[in-house]
Amino acid sequence: MANVVQGVTAERRTRIRYGIVAMLFLVTAINYADRATLSMAGTSMSKDLGLDAVAMGFIFSAFGWSYVIGQLPGGWLLDRFGSKRVYAASIFIWSLFTILQGTVSFLSVSVAVTTLFVLRFMVGFAEAPSFPANGRIVASWFPAAERGTASAIFNSAQYFATVLFAPIMGWVTHRFGWPYVFYFMGAVGIVVSFVWMKTVHSPKDHPRISSAELAHIKEGGALIDMDGPKKAAVADDAAAQAITTQSANEAPKLSYVKQLLSNRMLLGVYIGQYCITTLTYFFLTWFPVYLVKERGMSILNAGFVAALPAVCGFVGGVLGGIFSDFLIRKGCSLTVARKVPIVVGMLLSTSMIACNYVDSSAVVVAIMAFAFFGKGLGALGWAVVADTSPKQIAGLSGGMFNTFGNIAAITTPIIIGYIVKATGSFSGALVFVACNAVVAIISYLVIVGEIKRVELK
Repeated sequence: MANVVQGVTAERRTRIRYGIVAMLFLVTAINYADRATLSMAGTSMSKDLGLDAVAMGFIFSAFGWSYVIGQLPGGWLLDRFGSKRVYAASIFIWSLFTILQGTVSFLSVSVAVTTLFVLRFMVGFAEAPSFPANGRIVASWFPAAERGTASAIFNSAQYFATVLFAPIMGWVTHRFGWPYVFYFMGAVGIVVSFVWMKTVHSPKDHPRISSAELAHIKEGGALIDMDGPKKAAVADDAAAQAITTQSANEAPKLSYVKQLLSNRMLLGVYIGQYCITTLTYFFLTWFPVYLVKERGMSILNAGFVAALPAVCGFVGGVLGGIFSDFLIRKGCSLTVARKVPIVVGMLLSTSMIACNYVDSSAVVVAIMAFAFFGKGLGALGWAVVADTSPKQIAGLSGGMFNTFGNIAAITTPIIIGYIVKATGSFSGALVFVACNAVVAIISYLVIVGEIKRVELK
């Protein structure tokens, strides 16, 4: 027995899990770029289709309605069929509907608006399993002490999406017209869906993982059996307690959903995620429009300028995860390690209100970059999900978390649309977004309490 252990220890430990999180990063970047296509094409499209701020707000929100509706079904599909197959289908389908959005340019104005709303709705529904899948994959591939960094890396892809794709989409819109933004991004996604199927596997099924790496992640609390054959009972290493595994053919129990909704810690996390996602959707939907209409930039310039705050958000996102895991390694509790970056980050995000008091576009971009850095620093919600989700309903738990968070995908575009139409400026909109950052701080400090894995009864 000792020889076996020594053999495993002596074996070179592979780093396959870093390749997995790199794929999560790539797919999430495309995911967010597809969400942002409408914001980059929005100014030209609104002129062609004769849309005011409120109408644009509702079209922006179409994604959010279906994305929220699809969270629990998407989570169940992940628990039922596994992350790899469901995610691949999700990428392919949302990319197909992204391409179809460009075809509305051939329709009459009245038909085009309705069709665009429906297609946008279908993109949201197809993307619904994506982030619960990210959370499941991180929970299965990474030990607890590395999950903050891993979650921050894939979550920071939302900023990288803007860094990489916003200038490209701005140039495509300027050079070829807004429909080609949708054609380009949809084609990229379809190619990546096939790459995903070839490169991503569960820990036990990966052809190149060493037994040393598998032992390392398992001993650190990775849920490596999540997509494997179900047993009557499985040990949850992260919690060091036995839990009963749900049958692969069994639909999620209503009692499980009730337990998630009645848990004070999770409710606080859900409220915080709603508020943090409000910041996300301001940047995803209205920020380029703000630069064009409020600050007088061209569409081409807005695409490049929007990338600057996104760079800071990306840096903040990665640093937030690294700092959180550093605190754990230094002996801080999981609660302190997750809450400190979130609270500090949200405080920094409130700085965006200062944009209402300056005239220089350069200063506005600098302030937004600082606020976006804070938003990235505090975006650790998915690490918290990996830390707290019961193993047998990890997909459902992630879906519940994402449901609450992405209600903001519905409310944020609409509320800002009404504010802009009523006031004629974005000043009130920036105050609204900053107030959500304050509520997120209150939620984590007052409601959440100790962060720990939830036990199902």
